[in-house]
Amino acid sequence: MKKTELIQKSYEIAKERYAALGIDTEAALKRLQKIAISIHCWQADDVTGFENLNNVGGGGIQATGNYPGKARNIDEIRSDIEKVLTLIAGKHRLNLHETYGEFGDKVIDRDEVEPEHFTSWMQWAKEKDLKLDFNSTSFGHPKSGDLTLANPDKAIRDFWIEHTKRCRIISEEMGKFQNDPCIMNLWIHDGSKDLTVNRYKYRQILEQSLDEIFATEYKHMKDCLESKLFGIALESYTVGSHDFYLGYGAKKQKIVTLDTGHFHLSENVADKISSLLLFTPEIMLHVSRPIRWDSDHVVILNDDICELAKEIVRADALNRVNVGLDFFDASINRIGAYVIGIRATQKAFLQALLEPLAKLREYEGNGQYFERLALLEESKGLPWNAVWDYFCLINDIAVGEDYIAEVQQYEKSVTSKR
Repeated sequence: MKKTELIQKSYEIAKERYAALGIDTEAALKRLQKIAISIHCWQADDVTGFENLNNVGGGGIQATGNYPGKARNIDEIRSDIEKVLTLIAGKHRLNLHETYGEFGDKVIDRDEVEPEHFTSWMQWAKEKDLKLDFNSTSFGHPKSGDLTLANPDKAIRDFWIEHTKRCRIISEEMGKFQNDPCIMNLWIHDGSKDLTVNRYKYRQILEQSLDEIFATEYKHMKDCLESKLFGIALESYTVGSHDFYLGYGAKKQKIVTLDTGHFHLSENVADKISSLLLFTPEIMLHVSRPIRWDSDHVVILNDDICELAKEIVRADALNRVNVGLDFFDASINRIGAYVIGIRATQKAFLQALLEPLAKLREYEGNGQYFERLALLEESKGLPWNAVWDYFCLINDIAVGEDYIAEVQQYEKSVTSKR
């Protein structure tokens, strides 16, 4: 039997098995097809970017590993992304940091950046049927230091305020060009390595900076605010904590970003979904995989991401949760890392869409907690993987481990020659 026939046969069996539990696999596949993942550009080049400022690193960003073949310029990043798109199903987005503009040989500081520096990105994305998202970039700059938007030094603070304002303008132009809102994420590393006695002061300054940044309203972009537990060399205190941005987001009706690597390892990020949805307009997810600390490992299909996807589906919030990835592993093939992470995220959502939710809620409503727990356990063994293989098949992309050979071939013919 040919592999295609085997996949189709396995799917038909799985379809019947799920139907017995009242689950429509065809409907689940249609919903999965519409879930757009915002793919982060910085996995391709280890968060290097294309500035000409002779900048220094820092601010909580560190890519580990030196696997050969990383992208060295915009054309190579685009080539890598294009390859990734041939190995994943659906229509997706691309998330850019400000440092990835097309600056050429010009020295453009971050308070001087303009939409024109991203015009080619907009045109390229349109050709590839991608939508763009955006990020301001506070790290890796001579003026980064320990404090940017929360800096008591007005000159430094004003520099970063201007930078962020310009990033919002760029996002607005991106959203207008693509006729779809561009989501602009704001993350700053501001904090202290050791103890501070000015927690309130720095947060008060940050609030004032944000108020100034958001004074202008735009129609074609959405703002989101990303917290963090700590940064590299800023371990004792983070100005932009989850509590700070949760309060600010709820008060100002801004989107709060949940980066799964930015919390204590014992925290259940999935549990935060339902709370945020009650008080903020939307959620932005940055899906990562922390090990010991925010080490940004490649996303895999583990319990954390499965629970995250289930909470979103259970809340019927696919239209209010924006899904993006945020990891940078330079120790393995970078294109392969992309494909693993994107596919794992899609698999998690497929499992969530195939959950026998109606029956589970019936049990819970009746106080039948044994039955609820039993079905939750048994549903783990349902043949979702047969549905996944079929999803890949109908999207004409590599099924199962077949994509490994394609990544290897791309490495042989492209990245190994860099």
